[in-house]
Amino acid sequence: MLDIARLSLMLLCLAPLSVALGADADAEKNFDPEKQPPVKALVDSLSTQGLSRNWLEAVMKEAHYRQEVLDAMAGAAERNLRWDEYRNIFMKPARILRGAAFIATHKNAFDRAREEYGVPAEFIAAILGVETDYGRVTGKHRVLDSLATLAFHHPQRGGFFRRELAAFLTISHDEEVDPATLKGSYAGAMGYPQFIPTSYQAYAVDFDGDGHRDLWHNPVDAIGSIANYFAVHGWREEEGVVLDAQGPEELPRDVAFNQTKPPYATLASLGEKGIVPAGPEPLAADRQVIPLALDYADDQYRYRLGLNNFYVITRYNHSHLYAMAVCELADAIAQLREKAETLSQPQPGKMQGANS
Repeated sequence: MLDIARLSLMLLCLAPLSVALGADADAEKNFDPEKQPPVKALVDSLSTQGLSRNWLEAVMKEAHYRQEVLDAMAGAAERNLRWDEYRNIFMKPARILRGAAFIATHKNAFDRAREEYGVPAEFIAAILGVETDYGRVTGKHRVLDSLATLAFHHPQRGGFFRRELAAFLTISHDEEVDPATLKGSYAGAMGYPQFIPTSYQAYAVDFDGDGHRDLWHNPVDAIGSIANYFAVHGWREEEGVVLDAQGPEELPRDVAFNQTKPPYATLASLGEKGIVPAGPEPLAADRQVIPLALDYADDQYRYRLGLNNFYVITRYNHSHLYAMAVCELADAIAQLREKAETLSQPQPGKMQGANS
């Protein structure tokens, strides 16, 4: 058995080693360009593009490593939800009501978005409703910390997130905002519409004309930016989004359902499998659609047929469930607005006032 004196001596000898190891571990988790060559390389690159080197160095020294961000990314592949489970997340009466109210509050911006980009108010609002509940839940992570952590510590996607970090720093510099104050998702999505930085650069617009593209705090810029995103990706103003359909109880196994790509199956080919539009209007047999099969708790499927605009929604999020949730929320908001408008109109034969 070791005596106390010898044990104490061994601990004293090991202490410097443990301190050194701890210092090395801490050094790997800072983003000081003077100590981290990959961070310095990013600063060097951006400084040749008009960004102040001193500003960049000061910003990166403020970034903090966040293990919880890496943990969230590792667990991002959640279990596959049935359509009815996914739908129930968003189709709440309160969220539908807030969507109608949000449109009423920002009616002028929604009207301009429809006029300039051809996108109906309810679809813009539905994106905002699904993404952030109309700006109520925009993320709790510092974007600077999230993107720095992912850019320099993600084992597979570091290159992707270094591009996003570079875009984020450029946006912050150009819009004259402190990057250390901006919060978003653990993956760096920001503001009302949850644009990642490269999407922010590409599609954000200054919709209220104040000289800034502010998607963090300005709902008007968010409305215009979502409409612009849809328009750039090919939204067709005069076309619908999704059609109801009927089909066999047993899902045809030789139909490629739920593909998030441009319409690819003809109505004629689907008709041969028993899948047909449910509406009364005849459609051309060579019309191409996206066949959708939505699963429910009773192990049954409901069929839908996505059109080009459905594909456009999947450019925002590459999930057919996401696009269907946007469609159903948009439809519910539109129905509520129509009902409210009908109730607000004077009714024939009703007394309108004491002096009427």
